[in-house]
Amino acid sequence: MRLTFKVAGLDCAEEIAILKKALAKRKGIVDLEFDVLNAKMVVTCENVTSDQIIQWVKEGGMKAVPWKDKGQLEEGTFWSRYGRLLTTMISGGFLVIAVFFHLHQNPISHRFYFLAMAFGAYFVLPKAWHALKRLQPDMNLLMIIAIAGAIAIHEWFEGATVAFLFSVALLLEHWSVGKARKAVAALMDLSPTIAHVIDRGDLRVEEVQVGERLLIRPGEKIPLDGVVEKGSTSIDQSPITGESMPVQKKEGDDVFAGTLNGEGAFECRVTKGANDTTLARIIHLVEEAQSRRAGAQQWVEKFAKIYTPIMICIALLVAIIPPLLVDSLWNVWLYRALVILVIACPCALVISTPVSIVSGMTKAARQGVLIKGGMFLEMPYRLKALALDKTGTLTYGHPEVQEVIPLSGHTEEELLMRAAALEAPSEHPIARAILNYAKKKGVTIKRAENFQVTQGKGAEGTFEGDRYWIGSHRFMHEMKQETPEIHEKALKLEDAGHSIIAIGNSHHVCGLISVADQPRADAHRVIQEIKDEGVEQVVMLTGDNKPAAQAIARLTGVDEAYAELLPADKVAAIERLKEKWGTIAMVGDGINDAPAMATASFGIAMGAMGTDAAIETSDIVLMSDELSRVPWLIRHSKRTVRIIQQNIAFSLAIKAIFLTLAILGLASLWMAIAADTGAALIVVFNGLRLLK
Repeated sequence: MRLTFKVAGLDCAEEIAILKKALAKRKGIVDLEFDVLNAKMVVTCENVTSDQIIQWVKEGGMKAVPWKDKGQLEEGTFWSRYGRLLTTMISGGFLVIAVFFHLHQNPISHRFYFLAMAFGAYFVLPKAWHALKRLQPDMNLLMIIAIAGAIAIHEWFEGATVAFLFSVALLLEHWSVGKARKAVAALMDLSPTIAHVIDRGDLRVEEVQVGERLLIRPGEKIPLDGVVEKGSTSIDQSPITGESMPVQKKEGDDVFAGTLNGEGAFECRVTKGANDTTLARIIHLVEEAQSRRAGAQQWVEKFAKIYTPIMICIALLVAIIPPLLVDSLWNVWLYRALVILVIACPCALVISTPVSIVSGMTKAARQGVLIKGGMFLEMPYRLKALALDKTGTLTYGHPEVQEVIPLSGHTEEELLMRAAALEAPSEHPIARAILNYAKKKGVTIKRAENFQVTQGKGAEGTFEGDRYWIGSHRFMHEMKQETPEIHEKALKLEDAGHSIIAIGNSHHVCGLISVADQPRADAHRVIQEIKDEGVEQVVMLTGDNKPAAQAIARLTGVDEAYAELLPADKVAAIERLKEKWGTIAMVGDGINDAPAMATASFGIAMGAMGTDAAIETSDIVLMSDELSRVPWLIRHSKRTVRIIQQNIAFSLAIKAIFLTLAILGLASLWMAIAADTGAALIVVFNGLRLLK
C-alpha cells in the first residue's frame, strides 16, 4: 500500500533525514520517497494507517497531512507564507536595538539580545529538541548549542548574531526551494483553465469530456490535447518542445495542451482528459524526478551524516584538551569550540546540489527536454559513446517508395494490393510509405487475414485465399525463393541506399518495392557537435539492410553502422559498447528501441510529443523532432555538473578556512555564521543561474 502526504517545512535534505529517522525503522514501513519540490512524502507500507504515520511524523517534530487534504498546509495563510520572514526581521530588529543599548552600556541590552535569539531560533528550537531526544545531532542542534554556549560565557552579542544570521540562512534556503517550485509551477500555467466547448459554452477543463469538440480562436492557448477536425492554423509549440518556429496544423493533425494557436481559428476533438494530457504527464514526471537523486546529491547527504558528528567531537576536544594541557582560560577555548560548531553547520553544502539539480531539470523542461531525475541529468556529462537508431532519428522517418518491380508475371497493381494488405496492420514508417503510395495509385486496400509477424524480419498473412509473405531482403533469403536474377536486382537497389521490401507466396517472389528515407539536413553537423563535446564513438543501429545503412552513415558522419539487427541484436550491440566505453546512451523512438534503451546507461526518446509510450520507456525525452537537442543536452549536463562541483568545492573551502581561523582564535561566532550564510546565498544563486 502506498500513502501520500503533504509535509510542512519539507525544504531540504535535513528535513528528509528527520522524516527518515522518524519513520524508516517503524514496523510496517517498507519504503519512503520524498519530493522536496512539492513537499511530498510517499510511504510504502503494510498494516499501517495514515493516522499512525502522521503521529510518527509529529513525534519527529514535523507536521503531515494526507495528500488529498494538502490544502490545509498550502502556503495560503499569512503565517505560512511570511512567518519565516517576520521572525527573521523581528530578530534583526531586536538585535539592532540591543546593539544600540549595548553601545550606551545599558544593561537592558541583554533582554533585547535574548529576544533576538528567541525569534531567530523560532523555527530551529523544535527541530533541535527532537534531534536531542533522538540523540542524533543535526544542524539545528548545533545552532542551539552555539547560542546556549554564547549565553553561558556572556557573549550576548555573538549569540544573538548567530541566531539572526542562521534564521537568514534558513529563509534563503526556503526561498530558493520556493523559487524552484515556481519555475515548475510555470509549466502548469501554460495550460488555460477554461475551454470553449461547442454546444456547451465555456467550461473548466476538468469538466470537458473526451470526444467533445472545442473552438480554438486565434491567439488562444489550447486547453486540452486533441485532433484538428475543421480549419487549419500554425501553432507555437515552443513552451513544450522548445522549437523556435510555429508548426503548421491541418485537419487530422494532433494539437497539444499548453501550445499557442496562431492566426487561424479551428475546431478540434478532445482526445485526452485534463489529467492525461502530454503537458500534465510532463509536469508529473518533472515532479517525480526529484526522488531520483543525483550521485552528487547522494554523496553530499552521506558526507553530511559523517561530517556533523565529527565536527561536534572536534569542538569538544578544542573546548577541553587545550585548557587541561596548558592551563589556559576555559572561556577562550569554549568560545573557539562554539565557533567550530557554527562552522560545522553544513547548510551551504547540503543545499548546494538540490537547488542546482532542480534548476537544471526545470531549464531542460523549458527547452523541450524532459529529464526523469538528477541521476540522468548528470549522465550525459560522462557520455563516451552514443548509439542512434536510423529511421526517424538520423533520418526524417518519412521514407517514400522509389521503385515498384513486379516479378513472376504479376502486375504493379497486384503487387501493391498484396503489399498494402500485409502492411495495413503495421505502424512502421516503411509500411506507412507503402500504404500511402498504394492510396496515391488508387489501389483498393483490404486487410490480410491470419496476420502473423516475424519480429524484425517481416510478416505473413492470407489474402484472397492465398498465403503471402512480406519482409526484408534477409527474410526473402530465408524463405528460399530468391533467384540469382532477383538477388542482383535487390543488390543494385541497396547499393543506391534503398531498403528492399520483397513480397512472395509459397511458389515464388511476386516482386520488390524499394523505399528510401533521407537523412536529416542537419544530421552531419549535429553528429560533429556531439563529437566536439567529447563523445568518442557515435554508432548507428538499424534493422535496415547494410548498403542502405552504410549510405546513411556516410552522409551523416557516424563512426560505425550496424545493420540488419533484430531487437535482440541491438541489445547485444549496446552491451558490447557499454563494456568498451562505460557510459553509453541510446537514442531512438522509445517504442521499437525500448530493449536497447533499457540496456544502455540511459535512453533518449526523440520526437516524443504526444507519444505516451516514448515518454514512459526512456530516461530522457526530447519532445521535439530535433536531433540538435542531443548536443544541447550534453552541454547542459556539463554546465550543471560544473556548477554542482563549484558549489561543493566552495562550501568545503569556506569550512576549511574558518575551521583553521577558529582554532587559531582569529574567527568570531558572528563571522563564522556570516560566512556560512554568505556561502549558502552564493551557492543558491550559482545554482539558480541554470534557470537563465
